[in-house]
Amino acid sequence: MRSELNRLALAITSMVALAFLVPLVFATRQIAHDRAISDARQQATAIVAALAVNPDPQLLNSAIASTVAGSTGRLAVHLPDVTPVGATHVTGEDVALATRYRRPVTAPAAGGLAYLQPSVLSDGRAVVIEVFVPDDQMRRGVWSAWLALGGLAIVLVAGSVLFADRLGGRLVRATRDLAGSTRRLGAGDLTVRVEPSGPRELQEAASAFNAMADDLRRLLDAERELAADLSHRLRTPLTALRLDAETMPPGPIADRMRQACDMLDEELEGIIAGARLGVEARGAQRSDLVEVLADRLAFWSALAEDQQRPWQVVGGDEPVPVPVPRSELILAVDALLGNVFAHTPDGVAFRVTVSAAGLLVDDAGPGIADPAAAVRRGVSGAGSSGLGLDIVRRVAEVAGGRLEISRGPLGGARIAMWLPVPEVVPAVADHRPGETGRRRRGRTPS
Repeated sequence: MRSELNRLALAITSMVALAFLVPLVFATRQIAHDRAISDARQQATAIVAALAVNPDPQLLNSAIASTVAGSTGRLAVHLPDVTPVGATHVTGEDVALATRYRRPVTAPAAGGLAYLQPSVLSDGRAVVIEVFVPDDQMRRGVWSAWLALGGLAIVLVAGSVLFADRLGGRLVRATRDLAGSTRRLGAGDLTVRVEPSGPRELQEAASAFNAMADDLRRLLDAERELAADLSHRLRTPLTALRLDAETMPPGPIADRMRQACDMLDEELEGIIAGARLGVEARGAQRSDLVEVLADRLAFWSALAEDQQRPWQVVGGDEPVPVPVPRSELILAVDALLGNVFAHTPDGVAFRVTVSAAGLLVDDAGPGIADPAAAVRRGVSGAGSSGLGLDIVRRVAEVAGGRLEISRGPLGGARIAMWLPVPEVVPAVADHRPGETGRRRRGRTPS
């Protein structure tokens, strides 16, 4: 954009300079010509005064020699019936023409121009005074004037282009700052603001952008507060559920109910705390995928035991940091594991593979017939809310990765939450005796 503005300024200024320069070129040439003719007229006027005193040829020779033109052989006096006095450069026809017209005329001559001024002696006879003007005198100062005009035109064009470049630089910088801030805001950086600069319109656009960013941040914070308030409302039924669990007779079921209430209470605390975090704090959070997976498997493994589901975990020897809040990563992991329990029959096996490349969940169920519809928010072909896999997709994209749905080696669905690291996913084939690697098993298939 800056180069286009410079070219536009160059084109406009060049046309304006040419519009003034071309007439001035011809004008300076005409001025030099008129100046030379005026000088010749003054030389001829001096001789007219000498003729009025005494037209004697000898005296005229002295008068001619005393002038600038006469001393250089450029002045002559044509008397009637007498040889011209001085150096002549014209023919008799030119002299006769000037005598007949009774006014000054010019006649072409070799190497220049002759100025012929007729006059009348005291006895009434006609006389013609000739002043020769060479070509170099008629062009004197023209080249220097043309060079000065050309230099002035170059300076004006260069100055206008430089001025346009400075203005264009301000405009381009302001535009780039606004465009860059817009991209950062679109990428999720709600702290970005624009310093208003440039023309008034761009300053107004920058101010409007800042106001929009502030409003967007307030709306998101208000939404988070609303989510925290809604989560807090769940404490009332949770308290009632806990009281009922406390009244149950001691035993495994009562212990499991109390444990479930404690876990639910912790989850609500995490949701409320995460929802009330500011934008900057949420953006700076990182979580360990292996730690979150181990924590959530402690909950889902109990349900797997009840449903007699064989399960296993592959990998998890090293921490896998993910640039998302822990509460959101828990949602993604629960959505991946809960998808197996919600959409496959009891007893169907599943396997979880975790590594720096991401998290994979394979199951031996019927698979997912339409992967595109499965991640469409609010759409479900199995009677659920249709939010689970969309939550996984969103968390994966926030972390810079992606969600992929395919058919896995167990014959059912494979749902992969890939992370942006150039590592190969570890092999997920069943381990043979003597193989290394970390693996946790649930029930063995019967």
